[in-house]
Amino acid sequence: MRILLANDDGYLAPGLAALYAGLRAHWDVTVIAPEQNASAASNALTLNRPLSVYTASNGFRYVNGTPSDCVHVALTGLLDFRPDLVVSGVNNGANLGDDTIYSGTVAAATEGYLFGVTALAVSLVDKGWTHLDTAVDVAVEVVARLAQDLPRQAALYNLNVPNLPADELAGIRVTRLGKRHPSQPVIVQKNPYGDTIYWIGGAGAALDKQHGTDFDAIAQGCASLTPLQLDLTHHAQLKACAARFERRSAE
Repeated sequence: MRILLANDDGYLAPGLAALYAGLRAHWDVTVIAPEQNASAASNALTLNRPLSVYTASNGFRYVNGTPSDCVHVALTGLLDFRPDLVVSGVNNGANLGDDTIYSGTVAAATEGYLFGVTALAVSLVDKGWTHLDTAVDVAVEVVARLAQDLPRQAALYNLNVPNLPADELAGIRVTRLGKRHPSQPVIVQKNPYGDTIYWIGGAGAALDKQHGTDFDAIAQGCASLTPLQLDLTHHAQLKACAARFERRSAE
């Protein structure tokens, strides 16, 4: 099986190197990752300038763009093959609940999914790379199960692994996305020139962490695996919207 591996922390990130080593022991892995940290880049594509691709001394290729750029360029001309799976990570920090909307890690996987390739985003819940080996082991296990029977139609998965030793992990749970409170307030400062600057506040606490959510699984010491979809249509509102807004031409 051939795997395209990307991330959002950049091609020098420990999570990328560790996941490459874990996957490479079993499958053919090609790395194309961002040149710099692109956390919270979401699904942005770079359209206002050309992109360049470079090769690091370890063979990893990197792009001076976003996580989505990396996968997009790979699948539309850079690679001379179509990968069987796109994997993104391991991210330095959680991508739970509505984090998935902003996440560059999830975005790289999503880009593969948009091109019809099954994809997996992998995140280590707490920053700092503690017990990164556990996240790699779980990711390899999930990929191995996917490899046994890849979905006929492309699927998209979001995996979060708590920072625990492998023997303390309570298993893998399939979950739905929870929800966070709104972000913390912006941090207002002055730069050295006296201008007011604003730092986006940190992620809010979990609002929906009921049983069955990704937040709950992590709290119980389990890895959380959530199947994702991209249909943003609010199907329950279609009839009400039609009654309110549709207008037929006069007969």
